[in-house]
Amino acid sequence: MKRLGVTALWISPIFKQVRFRETYHGYGIQNFLEVEPHFGSREDLQKVVQTAHANGIYVILDIILNHAGNVFSYLGEQDHPWTGEMYPVEGFNDKNGSPTIPFTKPDPQNPPDYDGALFPVELQAPDTFTRKGYIKNWDYDPEFREGDFFDLKDIDHGYGSADDYLVSPALRHLCEAYKYWIAYADIDGFRIDTVKHMDMGATRYFVSVIREFAQGIGKENFFLLGEITGGRKRAYETLELTGLSAALGIDDIPDKLEYLVKGYRNPNEYFSLFRNSELVNKSSHIWFRNKMVTSFDDHDQVRKGNQKARFCADADASKVVLNVLALNALTLGIPCIYYGSEQCFDGRGGSDRYIRESMFGGEFGAFRTRGLHFFNEDHLVYRELAKILEIRRQNILLRRGRQYLRPISAPDDGVRFNLPEMVNGQIRSVVPWSRIFDGKEMLLAINTDYDQPKTAWVTIDNDLHCAGDGLTCLYSTDATQIGQSVTVAARNGKAVLVTVPAAAFVIFE
Repeated sequence: MKRLGVTALWISPIFKQVRFRETYHGYGIQNFLEVEPHFGSREDLQKVVQTAHANGIYVILDIILNHAGNVFSYLGEQDHPWTGEMYPVEGFNDKNGSPTIPFTKPDPQNPPDYDGALFPVELQAPDTFTRKGYIKNWDYDPEFREGDFFDLKDIDHGYGSADDYLVSPALRHLCEAYKYWIAYADIDGFRIDTVKHMDMGATRYFVSVIREFAQGIGKENFFLLGEITGGRKRAYETLELTGLSAALGIDDIPDKLEYLVKGYRNPNEYFSLFRNSELVNKSSHIWFRNKMVTSFDDHDQVRKGNQKARFCADADASKVVLNVLALNALTLGIPCIYYGSEQCFDGRGGSDRYIRESMFGGEFGAFRTRGLHFFNEDHLVYRELAKILEIRRQNILLRRGRQYLRPISAPDDGVRFNLPEMVNGQIRSVVPWSRIFDGKEMLLAINTDYDQPKTAWVTIDNDLHCAGDGLTCLYSTDATQIGQSVTVAARNGKAVLVTVPAAAFVIFE
């Protein structure tokens, strides 16, 4: 990861899962204070973090507050959808999935099987759970806050407004559990799962408690990232109300990013997401830079419904995967690469299990990838992405600069300039953008034509350049282009004539 250029590692949940379910994904927790044995031990986690830190990499753990695993069974054989009313419970599930453990506070003299019920033991109380059955309408409030996440049991955090929230004992106990992991393993941040399904007051309480604890042990910038579905407006409001560090860009950002590169979205649809907007009332080049984590592949693919697959599932798209990685890494936001995208994983299959491939060939993993080893530092995309991320590291413009989608003109025109856009439902064109910081500009461009090079006049900043100046190619997918220069001309203010090879990406400075 260090050789690739990664600076932070987000690890999916490592906590102990219910024993009778093959919940390889980590979101069905049975013990919040223990590591899932398939992954190793607590000491192994410590070693992973120590090794990451020794290589300059931060570690962010994926955590769950909203629910536990399938740790109890409702009474009766009938279905148990959310209705707003509590259902009776037969008992906590034992390690075999049978509800043989009494659904009461445990007897200290006769504790339940360590592989059954829920731990820490303080969570073994009926009022830990809402007990209202599973969610059917994922957008109806309060159903999506009170209901179980399929068979994962919803935890009662308390009630009230964000400003006057009465915190439940269960939420307090979870805070203590996650404090433990910060101190024990030297964790640098949390990615908080399913924030949409939590009360604002619960999220705000957790953020406040964890941030204070982290600061108390010297972690002044402990990172708290929230998974917030339901649209960008909801994400912005949640950040403002709760104090979360950033939100995952899992709404329209991944869709527009992916399909722009594939040639089926107007570039302005993606770039306009980062412009000043009444929706957020923010100076976007500052706010988006460190408040939104952006990606195109992820482990849920909620936006694709029952057609889940990675970017490279489309055979032709593998030709432009480096373009989407570059666009992700070198535009506004905190770029996040889902493991395997740099190896062209395809995730073909239509459901969650196929987009959660194993990388290193263990026996514990996502179905068809068990026992298969895929990590390859010689992969062309891995090698080229490492070069791009190194250029990003060396140039503050690419990390903090303002961002502008640039108008283009045909090479035989140079007079009429317009933003690149689709024609007849697709775009096969140069798509250029600039990053500007402290009086300096870098010009970047992709070619959405898979088969043909494209040339265009590209507008650059009129005040930062003079006619006759040169811009030099710092990077190109075609290495023979690196070091070549283009001359600034007095067209549409100022412009340069740029050629981008087929399915390629370039950087000029």
